[in-house]
Amino acid sequence: MAANRNRLDRWLAQTQQRPIKQMRLAVLQGRVRVDGCVAVDPTQLVDQFSRVYLDDTLVQQCAPVYLMLHKPVGVVCATRDDKHRTVLDLIDHPRKYELHIVGRLDLNSSGLVLLTNDGRWSRQLMNPEQKVAKVYRVTVKEPITDDYQVAFERGIYFAYEDITTAPVQMSPLSATSVELRLTEGKYHQIKRMFGHFRNTVLSLHRLAIGPYQLPDDLAEGQWREISLPG
Repeated sequence: MAANRNRLDRWLAQTQQRPIKQMRLAVLQGRVRVDGCVAVDPTQLVDQFSRVYLDDTLVQQCAPVYLMLHKPVGVVCATRDDKHRTVLDLIDHPRKYELHIVGRLDLNSSGLVLLTNDGRWSRQLMNPEQKVAKVYRVTVKEPITDDYQVAFERGIYFAYEDITTAPVQMSPLSATSVELRLTEGKYHQIKRMFGHFRNTVLSLHRLAIGPYQLPDDLAEGQWREISLPG
């Protein structure tokens, strides 16, 4: 079943290969249960994670999976790659091949990567209109002056796309390292913003995506399941 929601009678007709009128009647007769409750409305919406019984026979049971991974440098954010280890190679989970990546990192970047089989959740996190903040620790080759902070908070113009980046919050950590908080994910955005000052990024490490923070006790290459807030 697709990640989008569908009417219960329509979904039953599609998955059970029966006429929709027959499945509508089954619902009205109290023969269908959804997530432990007897369904009473044939137009009730269900999705890929709804637990559905028809005549006491389980016809769908699929639980959402949410994982966080501490990606090391040298591991590619892909489900398969002929040259490099992928994030899935680091995960020992029985349903890992159902997962997709939420918030990719470059090969030479490290830090928090989220994975899930819940497309609605991942789209919400990555939707630019939601302005979900991502936090990075960045180390560069040359010292960072006050001019950087002014430019980052004002926005830097990318001529190729003819766009100006949204404001980025910068918190100095040392002469050559900062913590950045941004709500966009333009192509190589951080490296290009420092490239505006002809300063090379030496390391880029993601600490957080929205409410999900990389725990101090999650070592490089390790992963764990997470629960959604609320």
